[in-house]
Amino acid sequence: MIYEKITSRRTIRKYARKDVPEKVLLNCVDAARLSPSGANRQPLKYVIVNGHELLKEVFGTLSWAGYLPDYQPSVEEMPRAYVVILLDKSICQGYGHDAGIAAMSISMVAFDEGLGSCILGAVDREELKKILNIPDGLDVVLVVALGYPAENPVVDKVKDGDIEYWLDENEVLHVPKRDLEGILKWNRY
Repeated sequence: MIYEKITSRRTIRKYARKDVPEKVLLNCVDAARLSPSGANRQPLKYVIVNGHELLKEVFGTLSWAGYLPDYQPSVEEMPRAYVVILLDKSICQGYGHDAGIAAMSISMVAFDEGLGSCILGAVDREELKKILNIPDGLDVVLVVALGYPAENPVVDKVKDGDIEYWLDENEVLHVPKRDLEGILKWNRY
């Protein structure tokens, strides 16, 4: 069921050294292409990166865990593919929400195939555009890192308003999430 998949998917930052099948990557982008788009403008374009040398170059443009600066994948644990989500400014100037919807579609298709993902907004966009030869008129919005998980983050309840994720003594990543009751009102606030 979709609910169980969405609620069990976690962000993965460390990956196994195993290539991602091209068919899975194509399915991820196809799902993103068919996702909802504001006014059906469809302003997004995509670059799949899975070449081994390019993976390392893209890896160097990304920042991984703001609350834990030392918690990032090593080169051996880096993603085995990326989907770079681009905004075609000749179609429209905004629609950042389209990119978020597309990124979640990519992540869920990947999860259904046994992959982990990390949606990254902390990107050196200018450097990434140079590396991937992205033309003017296209802006990097998000990067979705993909690969087979080499970690198993867990969800915790938010305590005392603290939402920062943390590592326990066994190097397990704990991710606090707010309770449903604390964020939901029925009919009116």
